[in-house]
Amino acid sequence: MTGLTVLLPPSETKREGGDTERTLDLGALSFPELATERAAVITAARSVSSEESSARTALKLGPKSIAERLRNLVLETSPTMPAIERYTGVLYDPLDALAADPATRSWWDDHVVVQSAMFGPVGAGDLVPAYRLSHDSRLPGLRLASLWPTPAAKALSTRTPGLVLDLRSEGYRALGPVPDAIPLRVVSVAGDGRRKALNHWNKTAKGRLVSLLGRTGAAVSTMVELSEWAAVHGVVVEPVDGGWDLVAESLEPVTV
Repeated sequence: MTGLTVLLPPSETKREGGDTERTLDLGALSFPELATERAAVITAARSVSSEESSARTALKLGPKSIAERLRNLVLETSPTMPAIERYTGVLYDPLDALAADPATRSWWDDHVVVQSAMFGPVGAGDLVPAYRLSHDSRLPGLRLASLWPTPAAKALSTRTPGLVLDLRSEGYRALGPVPDAIPLRVVSVAGDGRRKALNHWNKTAKGRLVSLLGRTGAAVSTMVELSEWAAVHGVVVEPVDGGWDLVAESLEPVTV
């Protein structure tokens, strides 16, 4: 990966199904040096998911989601699909990955990394099964907050030589810290110019930004270049108070 790397969080919601002929291959995932950590998490997740009572507490499952524990029991034999397709929800839905053209998918494959609690950082095109695990899940004999940060940070440092745009939530950022990464604050600007940081809807804006980056084949390697690229497409990315703001309204709707 060169130029720009975009770091995304995963999503609790995941698309079911996939390619039944291609099951999980830890050695084929991006950052193969994380195979030992991935295997340890899979083993712990399987153990805690084997009983409904333990899974309910450890994975924070309610009556409607308790069946998701079963995903963790068949990770090695479940069908897989690219990570960019597997995740759904307010961040991933704007990507419309299933309908994306080959050039867009290629850009995402080259530039997007998803920080998974189960697998650590994975590439957008990496084939992963459906699973249930969050950054704050409680696994027996294993703390994700202790296991992932050091090896994930080291792995990411070898693959992110240029600009790293960090769109992860705080919990997932902690699982793979990248000291020089640039976070974006998603804001709404009122008529009087006052700025308000967004919470839930910031995911939609981030999804729309990554969608536009891919569909335009953005070639940027600095925040100044990213800001200039954004301006060409009617999007506002600008420096404010020592950081960078993304104005949500400028991404409605996304057009290319």
